[in-house]
Amino acid sequence: MLLRVAWRRAAVALTAAPVSKSGVPIRGLRVRVVDHAVQSSVPSDTAPAPEAESVLRPLYMDVQATTPLDPRVLDAMLPYLVNYYGNPHSRTHAYGWESEAAMEHARQQVASLIGADSREIIFTSGATESNNIAIKGVARFYKSRKKHLITTQTEHKCVLDSCRSLEAEGFQVTYLPVLKSGIIDLKELEAAIQPDTSLVSVMTVNNEIGVKQPIAEIGRICSSRKVYFHTDAAQAVGKIPLDVNNLKIDLMSISGHKIYGPKGVGAIYVRRRPRVRVEALQSGGGQERGLRSGTVPTPLVVGLGAACEVAQQEMEYDHERISKLAEQLTQKIMNSLPDVVMNGDPEHHYPGCINLSFAYVEGESLLMALKDVALSSGSACTSASLEPSYVLRAIGTDEDLAHSSIRFGIGRFTTEEEVDYTVEKCIQHVKRLREMSPLWEMVQDGIDLKSIQWTQH
Repeated sequence: MLLRVAWRRAAVALTAAPVSKSGVPIRGLRVRVVDHAVQSSVPSDTAPAPEAESVLRPLYMDVQATTPLDPRVLDAMLPYLVNYYGNPHSRTHAYGWESEAAMEHARQQVASLIGADSREIIFTSGATESNNIAIKGVARFYKSRKKHLITTQTEHKCVLDSCRSLEAEGFQVTYLPVLKSGIIDLKELEAAIQPDTSLVSVMTVNNEIGVKQPIAEIGRICSSRKVYFHTDAAQAVGKIPLDVNNLKIDLMSISGHKIYGPKGVGAIYVRRRPRVRVEALQSGGGQERGLRSGTVPTPLVVGLGAACEVAQQEMEYDHERISKLAEQLTQKIMNSLPDVVMNGDPEHHYPGCINLSFAYVEGESLLMALKDVALSSGSACTSASLEPSYVLRAIGTDEDLAHSSIRFGIGRFTTEEEVDYTVEKCIQHVKRLREMSPLWEMVQDGIDLKSIQWTQH
């Protein structure tokens, strides 16, 4: 019955698609159906189809913030949302057993994607929790002998905040700077390791500039110095090939909603041989090998498992297609507009994350102008702040350029038409905003802005 109502609403959404006078669907905008009809609390088979009003929505080009749910993932999840609702930790009846079997199958799917053993996968609520468990859990377990950790200045906020929290507990943390390319200097990493270093945490792919760190080399250094290596791979898992054994990774954080899975679920890989010991952050029933107490949400982990399986099957195809679209976007914008800077290393880079700075244009103004494309000026976690991105500051970007940066995200469901539309609108609005800018006018007149002594009134 619920499914029938859902299908009916989907049908209304399809028939409500806006068309232009010529009969061609409106380009560049998607349709959302807003239901204004009064709904009964109990869905009825005989209830009339709801009145629907179509509302234009922007194109989605912000896949680093979150990704849409893959329909194949939803198909895998639906039975566990409706029929198979048992608690996977109930050992006395079939409802519990079938949920447990689904949970263990999902664990195997996640493990297979990263070359791990299923017993090394612990389900969590997402990459933020996984990062907290990895960093605080390892540090606190070994605190009697080791009180030093190493991370980088461009990590995700939850890693940096976990490290600051440990500093308040008496730990010492080294925040490694990065080169102009956004990549760490491996010699600096080696020099920073001390006899009492317990953990090195470096993200695989940066969420703001898409830079790929040399994970294999970092793994080798950590392994040779008997230091545990954790990587936040939320932006990398399912997008680039990763094997925890080949890369000598000891702990890895995974997020469901970054790989076309559901929100509210993630995983942490914790190596078993040689065993990595972690102090649990959460007290409770001792689920997930005692590392993460709380009932595992079967529909969500089934979705995470399905997302990992689909990613494994389609990784090569997705990467090739996304690379082509990314090349198309960057080439068209940079060939049409002067003074556009690509942030981060162009070689060691995940193609689906493109961060461009448009000189002499305020990033917030450009975002407002591009209202029919959903874009971001950086991390969703810090996008409410008007401060320039700390990642861009760390790679040495000038403050004015950091303020003019836009992140373009290209994903599995991004089309060539959407990329063309975004490029066209971006070029149009950058030109318009520059024409309004006195700084752009001065540059065109050959004035070096850095030579000007600005005074305050």
